[in-house]
Amino acid sequence: MTKSPPIVLVISGNDPSGGAGMAADIQAVTAMHAHPAPVLTTLTVQDTRNASRVEAVDPDLITAQANAVLGDFDVSAIKIGLLGNAAIGKSVAMLLRDHPGIPVVLDPVLVAAGGARLAEEALIEVLLAELLPLATLLTPNASELASLAPDGDTDDERAAELVARGTPWLLAKGADADTPEVHNKLYNADGDVEVYTWSRLPNVYHGSGCTLASAIAALLAHDETVVDAVTAGQRYTWEALRRGFRPGQGQHIPHRFFHLPESHRG
Repeated sequence: MTKSPPIVLVISGNDPSGGAGMAADIQAVTAMHAHPAPVLTTLTVQDTRNASRVEAVDPDLITAQANAVLGDFDVSAIKIGLLGNAAIGKSVAMLLRDHPGIPVVLDPVLVAAGGARLAEEALIEVLLAELLPLATLLTPNASELASLAPDGDTDDERAAELVARGTPWLLAKGADADTPEVHNKLYNADGDVEVYTWSRLPNVYHGSGCTLASAIAALLAHDETVVDAVTAGQRYTWEALRRGFRPGQGQHIPHRFFHLPESHRG
């Protein structure tokens, strides 16, 4: 009998382009040899250029989806992406409190890569007060870091403020900075900072943050340490971006199954 792969409960929104959101999550989790259990929080209208509409799923339905999975599977990790509004954030926080001990990767999606706002302002306070203390790892980009900790003058100060609020680990993504190379920083509650430097790729990508957070969650589901999962997740994501493709008129999409033999790529 084939052994079951570890289960990752994925709570995020749908992107019909498949570049970001749930499609990206499912692909990245699968590429890491884990099984994704998708719980949809929002339906969006977006392409590889930008988003134009977000429709939230009823919070009770989100909870019911997640409980159906948690009641059936032994879930090894949870990845949280786009939540959309405060009511959904509160329902997910309650869900996490009911199931302590499962590693949680929280990607605080607030704005689309094209600049459109995807979540209401009230969600920020729920993220800070209720979800952040329940997360194992927070993975903000520069704009998300500034939105969550606007009083900080530097990314280091903002990250320290968020770690002080209860999340033991924070990976600040540096791709949006105007630097020759990309510097991602991993902070922890002990005050340690690990800097990862990656060659800057020439394109702009749709779904890079989803890919990274989901890959890390899947690696945590395989019982990797946070440091090892973050390191391997970045390596995988960088390769997926390097081999990315441009199917539409906007940004490139990561090639999340680059490791498959050529005959399996279609």
